[in-house]
Amino acid sequence: MNDDASHDLPPALLPDLAYDTLAVHTGIGRGTGIGVGIPIQQMAAFQFDSLDAAAEEFQTNAGSSYSRIQNPTVKALERRITALEGGGDTVCLSSGQAASFTAMLSACRAGDHIVATSSLFGGSVGLLSGILPLMGITATLVPNTPDAVKAAMHPNTRLVWAETIGNPAADVADLSALAEIAHTSGALFGVDNTWGGVGLLCRPLDFGADIVTHSLTKWAGGHGTVLGGSVTVGERHDLSRNTIYTEGEPSLLDTRGAGALAWRQRWFGTSQLGMVLPPHSAFLVAQGLETLSLRLTRECQTALGLAEFLNNHAGVGRVNYPGLTGSPHHALAQRYLTGGFGAVMSFEVKQPAEFLSRLKVIRMAPNLGDTRTLVVHPWTTTHGRMPEAARRAAGVTPQSIRMSVGVEALNDLQADLAQALS
Repeated sequence: MNDDASHDLPPALLPDLAYDTLAVHTGIGRGTGIGVGIPIQQMAAFQFDSLDAAAEEFQTNAGSSYSRIQNPTVKALERRITALEGGGDTVCLSSGQAASFTAMLSACRAGDHIVATSSLFGGSVGLLSGILPLMGITATLVPNTPDAVKAAMHPNTRLVWAETIGNPAADVADLSALAEIAHTSGALFGVDNTWGGVGLLCRPLDFGADIVTHSLTKWAGGHGTVLGGSVTVGERHDLSRNTIYTEGEPSLLDTRGAGALAWRQRWFGTSQLGMVLPPHSAFLVAQGLETLSLRLTRECQTALGLAEFLNNHAGVGRVNYPGLTGSPHHALAQRYLTGGFGAVMSFEVKQPAEFLSRLKVIRMAPNLGDTRTLVVHPWTTTHGRMPEAARRAAGVTPQSIRMSVGVEALNDLQADLAQALS
């Protein structure tokens, strides 16, 4: 593949193309002898023909030098994700956890503060409560409402963090309101958009977010075969009130301009911390993105049918799914989730162990976004290491079951749930 982005889709054309078209064409070169697809460039280093070329590359990272910093296969995937999220730049990393860590470090350093909504993936809570404090960065977790976030803001708050759809509470963040709160205080607004399906269901950058992360392991890969993560930045963020970018002579903002935020993320995540996405993994994720809209659209339809079935079943307690008209998050879901209400829900049963043991088709595994429908008991697994108060704040109870809906037939999944609940 020719690594020159000019051989990709013309930039002026991107705003007019549908998601499905961008997903299969972005990142693929054009020209005689160039393959129709993203090739795997599995090598550690790339050649230079002059010292000047080498020096320029190490300053700009515009081409390829060393695969820890830039790899053509990974770069093609980054361009694809940037187009799908409507962003300015993307860095791909080894996992979703690596992406969240990198995004948080791009906005904060020792002495800074983060406000985050409490209904988060357990790994994100672990970063905020266990890892970042070791670096002198504090965090306050609050209910997923604008009022709670606003009340928790400090003068040294540099980042507001939320998930598009909370994991596993299935609550929907008021993105525009949170963005305004963050920006009024001079902070950046970061969103874990994993459940938003790489921009298919929601593009947080359109609603004021500055940073968007993904676990590419989930719907992007789509088949449970690969780990990966990404951080995408928008083009309208304001760094003028963040001392990371303004201090120094010259400052990062002086030397990198509008690209300073993306540069810091790549420098931190790949160059310095080495949380690199392997080329073969990038290839698998890029393949997954080409069918994401087909899979996730079907999964959202099936999920709504299953949520309605469970909501009317006598053996089921509370069902958390924003597509239900009775959900307290339905109005926000209609506003922000333009491509469907998501493929994940949580619900409560009286005897989780017995229910899980009776399933015949649905499998128990700690993943999301697979082609297969998967269930897990968050209380003892994904959120099991969190204190009880934090688990409950995240919407997890001892009776909770989280279900990620796959592409199987609705009738088969409903029948399996019915017999397990009988």
